[in-house]
Amino acid sequence: MLRSWIHEFPCMVRPGKATYEPLLLENEREAVADLLQYLENRTTTDFFRDSPLAALTTLSFSDNVDLQRSAALAFAEITEKEVRPVGRDTLDPILFLLSSHDTEVQRAASAALGNLAVNTENKLLIVKLGGLEPLIRQMLSPNVEVQCNAVGCVTNLATHDDNKTKIAKSGALVPLTRLARSKDMRVQRNATGALLNMTHSDENRQQLVNAGAIPVLVSLLNSPDTDVQYYCTTALSNIAVDAHNRKKLAQTEPKLVSSLVQLMDSPSLKVQCQAALALRNLASDEKYQLEIVKADGLTSLLRLLQSTYLPLILSAAACVRNVSIHPQNESPIIESGFLQPLINLLSFKENEEVQCHAISTLRNLAASSEKNKQAIVKAGAVESIKELVLEVPMNVQSEMTACIAVLALSDDLKGQLLEMGICEVLIPLTNSLSSEVQGNSAAALGNLSSKDGRTTSDDYSAFNDVWDKPDGGMHRYLHRFLTSTDATFQHIAVWTIVQLLESGDPQLISNVRNSNLLIPNIRTLAETRTSTPTSSLGGTPHSHHSQSRSYQDTETGDGQGEIQMLARRILDFTDSEGVMTPSALASQLQAGSFSQRDESVSGRDHEELRKSVREAFAAGSGH
Repeated sequence: MLRSWIHEFPCMVRPGKATYEPLLLENEREAVADLLQYLENRTTTDFFRDSPLAALTTLSFSDNVDLQRSAALAFAEITEKEVRPVGRDTLDPILFLLSSHDTEVQRAASAALGNLAVNTENKLLIVKLGGLEPLIRQMLSPNVEVQCNAVGCVTNLATHDDNKTKIAKSGALVPLTRLARSKDMRVQRNATGALLNMTHSDENRQQLVNAGAIPVLVSLLNSPDTDVQYYCTTALSNIAVDAHNRKKLAQTEPKLVSSLVQLMDSPSLKVQCQAALALRNLASDEKYQLEIVKADGLTSLLRLLQSTYLPLILSAAACVRNVSIHPQNESPIIESGFLQPLINLLSFKENEEVQCHAISTLRNLAASSEKNKQAIVKAGAVESIKELVLEVPMNVQSEMTACIAVLALSDDLKGQLLEMGICEVLIPLTNSLSSEVQGNSAAALGNLSSKDGRTTSDDYSAFNDVWDKPDGGMHRYLHRFLTSTDATFQHIAVWTIVQLLESGDPQLISNVRNSNLLIPNIRTLAETRTSTPTSSLGGTPHSHHSQSRSYQDTETGDGQGEIQMLARRILDFTDSEGVMTPSALASQLQAGSFSQRDESVSGRDHEELRKSVREAFAAGSGH
């Protein structure tokens, strides 16, 4: 094909036509002759260096438009067949051609530049050499082919992080946004792909919003083209990471949630996945948590959650986790049939994040309602946790023990949980390498040990059964926490010991009173006001409190003083033959709740989830 371009040069002198054709300059004649020779041996010719490149350069810088066309077409075909890192000597003639006023030259030169922009090193050099300015001019061309190639080149350039900000500041976003509405599907695909590539940093996302991209991206969710749907859905998912962008979306795009819910039923798996991720990011806000349920999003999410395709499971699990944060959504999620699929995912060993999202959702669902707590236990969640918790990754252990701590707030469930033997797995985890797992496990044990309205029929034998085992039992765990340098752990220990003494169980009281490990350390805490640092366990407490008294992590100076007060109260009892009753402590213990809900996830966590989903796909999307 290259040879045919040379033979068709109207500037070549042919019999009978010399009077109609301009003469070539001497160096141009030599360049044409050299190029013809190189084309005869094209399979062994390196067009990116020495004489072949010199010939192409001469034709590129010619004032003869026909020669420029031939050079541009040659560069386009050469780069179509071979892409490699090139230097300025290759890019300069192509960039010169890019500034031509001839449509054919523009089209071929931008195609060549787009091909070279697939290479990482070339992406940087093209921008460094000023390639953005002529590309922006070509995006404004009335010729669709020129538009398509220019936008395609910018899309490739925008895949490099070092180029994104430069592109955003170059003035390219407004024409890209306009071309996203092009009637030509190729232009539309390239433009929306470029916009997607510009959504990977806070600054660039804001530039996109300012350029008016949001209404364009939302309107194109209904595009008949799967690629356009995917690019727009993913771009909106990234834009929704930022709280101020979610607020703008809520104010200006009333149909966004319903469109994304519909896309979760798309024939394309990658569109389904990104729609769920977009809803997950929107569900960082209460308004969207409610709106997703109102738009019947739970039906599609349940289907995705039960898929056999990891990216769908992961994105749906992450979305349901955020939706479950709102207390008004707890019952609808349970009534929609999510409990068993969520419990099944606890054993999803192929992916730690899926396990985390599933157990966190169960924890959220248990937060506000006694009925929901009982439904979760009845569905088999506790048995599954007990079976898995000692073997799962540490992050999953943290979420599982937090869930047990929330379930243990229920007075009606405490006895059932103890009968299930949950203490047998909680006690070893109080010695975990993770302070969160330690604290959550200890808080769960503390919640199990406390009860409003105690009666003589309350059975505390489960604590006697685990006093010395496993792993040293309650005895060693309480000793570790009493002697911890963390005031929060000290607080948990003395609070739990008070609960055990309150039980009135003679064996438990004897175990505490006669302990050479516990009493001396309790005495030390009673005599010295602690000034050790505290840790923060679990998420931020929400206002949906259980009526049960439970351990509350306190990080204030008053909390440290309470350690001393509780330690003295324990000694008052153990040093005497009296009986500690709940009423005796009523004015001294602060009722509260363990952190019952997790927080919504966005920002940095969103990037981690995007990476996980991307890795879960068998093949990358290229954007």
